[in-house]
Amino acid sequence: MNRPRQLPLDFSHAPGYSRDELVVSPANEEAVSLIDRWPNWPAPVMVLSGPTGAGKTHLAEIWRSISGAVALHPARLSQAIGTLDPRPVLIDDADGAAIDENGLFHLINHVRANGSHLLMTARRFPLAWGVRLPDLVSRLRTAPTVEIHEPDDMLLAGVITKLFADRQVEVDLSVVQYLVRRIERSLATAIRVVDRLDRMALEEHSRITRALAAEAVDAMDEGQGELGF
Repeated sequence: MNRPRQLPLDFSHAPGYSRDELVVSPANEEAVSLIDRWPNWPAPVMVLSGPTGAGKTHLAEIWRSISGAVALHPARLSQAIGTLDPRPVLIDDADGAAIDENGLFHLINHVRANGSHLLMTARRFPLAWGVRLPDLVSRLRTAPTVEIHEPDDMLLAGVITKLFADRQVEVDLSVVQYLVRRIERSLATAIRVVDRLDRMALEEHSRITRALAAEAVDAMDEGQGELGF
């Protein structure tokens, strides 16, 4: 007999970006160290690179909070140049859209001239962004890139726990440990499985148990990665 199901409402889940909520492991410790030692950076322009869900935005928001940086959209840099003061600048998800190449070139020059800093986050290394402006390619080539690696057990468990906490959902440690052992070792998969489990629990008026986690993981293994809403 099929269990009764209720279509869950699509509530947004605001992630927490405080320093206390940051999960640190060998996979991201170099990136965390970079943020913690600001303003003693090796260069005025730095790049954080890593896969989807790796915590780039979390680290960027921590840095923006402590540095007072102004956040700019990568496609709308030129119009912002004239309004900038010597404050640091953040460009999150720099390779997520077509970047304003002329604007970025002038922004890098502005940051250097004012003794300030620019932090960019991206999924790919800068030379893979498809930039065509030769002078900008030269600038990006000299920008140190700190990579966040695919998660180890500690980071994956911490991220899964945090994703549930962002949804105000408590789960037993045994459920988290089960997911760490069973899912693909990527943060993007962790995000999908947490979303799936939260929706399944709401549908079935159930707690998130190890059995429910097994059901969700088995369904994803069978290629049913998304619920049919």
